[in-house]
Amino acid sequence: MITADDIKLLVSSGEGYNAEFKVSVPAKVKELSEEVCAFANAAGGVLLIGVNDANEIKGATIDNVKRSAIQNSLNEITPHLACSLSFVEVDGNTMGVLEVPSGPNKPYVLSGAIYVRIGPNTQKLTTAEQMRDFFQQADKIYFDEAPCKEFVVDTMVAKDFLPVFKTESKISVGISDEQLFKNLKVYTDGQTFKNGAVLFFGQQPETILDKAIIRCVAFQGTDKRFIIDDKPYGGNLYQQYFQAMQWLKGKLNVSYDIEGQGGGPRKEIWEIPETIFKEAIINALSHRDYYDKGAVINIEVFDDRVEISNPGGLVSAIPEAEFGKRSHSRNPLIFGLFARMHLVEQVGSGIGRMQELMNNAHLPEPVFQKEGIFILILKRPVVASEKSSVKGSVKSSVKILELLKLDNSLTASELSDRLDLSIITIKRGLMKLQKERKIKREGSDKSGLWIVLNDTN
Repeated sequence: MITADDIKLLVSSGEGYNAEFKVSVPAKVKELSEEVCAFANAAGGVLLIGVNDANEIKGATIDNVKRSAIQNSLNEITPHLACSLSFVEVDGNTMGVLEVPSGPNKPYVLSGAIYVRIGPNTQKLTTAEQMRDFFQQADKIYFDEAPCKEFVVDTMVAKDFLPVFKTESKISVGISDEQLFKNLKVYTDGQTFKNGAVLFFGQQPETILDKAIIRCVAFQGTDKRFIIDDKPYGGNLYQQYFQAMQWLKGKLNVSYDIEGQGGGPRKEIWEIPETIFKEAIINALSHRDYYDKGAVINIEVFDDRVEISNPGGLVSAIPEAEFGKRSHSRNPLIFGLFARMHLVEQVGSGIGRMQELMNNAHLPEPVFQKEGIFILILKRPVVASEKSSVKGSVKSSVKILELLKLDNSLTASELSDRLDLSIITIKRGLMKLQKERKIKREGSDKSGLWIVLNDTN
């Protein structure tokens, strides 16, 4: 039974994947049943009546007529769901409460329609394709809702990430971790973490959930013959997202704009808008098929493009004609947790936003390959001709050589910082200088030195 303190904590955390607020009983009582049906088809949740849009507890007056109407509407959900309206006093305010379990007999249907929870929103499935996909998912259970019995909460949770999650989610840092997990409904029956919670809050989830990583690879040229950098990133999903963004920043051209007079904050301007990568990586982490244990998320940088590939094609619940207009996640718990951190924008708007940003940057629109592995292809701003490429390489290598004459201990990263060139450009220049026998490397990458062999330009 939910308590007044539980309600206060839920309200302070705001609406989300498993929490919905109403200021009063809506004129169409069926709206409440739709939310309940969606919770039952997902991980369960709590619907509170008496909370305004500012997340303030105001209470609500629910007379016997309304109470009866609500219960009659709930009884229309099939198969039967054990859920009824209760009342809790919170600081003198009477709250209507509907505690919804994760239904054991999915799918639950209301008036012939299936409702599901997508992040913080309820969505009605309207096409045969959407319903077919839901039945397939319900049959095998959403991956992120399944229990992970190998995970030990006390020792495997990433404790240092929890304050970050609370801050970004605008949840009081004073709330205990246990209460946080309870409110987010990350446990299955008992005290077993769900797979999605392991991925989101675990210290090294890839040790339990195989291949749950992002692999970042940079190639020289426009094909996959020569790898110049290869980094696998594990850890919780937010950590993977952050590390992948930092890696991309080091591989792409980023310029800086000083805002205001007298020196203001530096504004980073990525050659491909940064927001596109944020959207793409969060989508990949939220929507990948984690049942496919033989594949990982790949971010690949070429001279002319960036490709982000994601195990699992387009979810069959989304018809081709509605691609970019509708969202349906394979992992609603993960999607909901990212939404709580405000890393997920308006549901279903991500594709359109990517297209708009590429247009504004005067770049070709993104290309989406949806069969098998889902691939996003983003064209880089300039595909240099062989002549201009050689000219640029010569100019860069000259600058690199001059610096190495002054300090032969400089690393590629340090050269990149000093010359304000991308890591890819620096490594290409170093390879060119070695090929021309102007420099050679002695020792390891970390502690070695560059030996300048030819002191001429």
